[in-house]
Amino acid sequence: MFDWIYGRRDDRQKASEIYGAVVAQARNPEFYTSYAVPDSIEGRYEMIALHLAIVLERLGAADVADEELRRSLVETFVTAMDDAMRELGVGDTSVVRNVKKAAGGLYERGLDYRAALANTEDPSALASVVARHVYASDGAALAVATAAVAAELATYTRRMADHLAGLSADRLRLGDLSFPDARNDGRGT
Repeated sequence: MFDWIYGRRDDRQKASEIYGAVVAQARNPEFYTSYAVPDSIEGRYEMIALHLAIVLERLGAADVADEELRRSLVETFVTAMDDAMRELGVGDTSVVRNVKKAAGGLYERGLDYRAALANTEDPSALASVVARHVYASDGAALAVATAAVAAELATYTRRMADHLAGLSADRLRLGDLSFPDARNDGRGT
């Protein structure tokens, strides 16, 4: 009779595990050293958004198509953003606005990354999207982040999407997630 309640709780637990894996990968120091991602609140948000957008895309793929898990994962992200804003001392009156902005940013980035990954005619499309989102918030980072660095982070992003596509639907539905090595050897592997 109450299976839907227990199923929802199970989705929340899986979403929490997936979100934990996303955040752990996004905090990998390699992104902030070799890829010159700004080690700032904005830079860390961008790395979480990048990874989460690709994971959400994979969970929406036809072979997985787990809308409840996707919804729970977005709710987990929103809760984490709310908690982070409060920890940073953002006033109660602006927390909601800032969380909405963060959630809207995730949605926008998801659309941009999806379109760029699907664009097989322009291999530089993904690098352009990565440069615009990841590096544009910090003028100094944008100056450091040459087109080559943005292209290398785009190559990692494509590797991540391919890696996630190789994970079985059953594994993903269980919340069992892994990411490729973040190391940047400068060869675009």
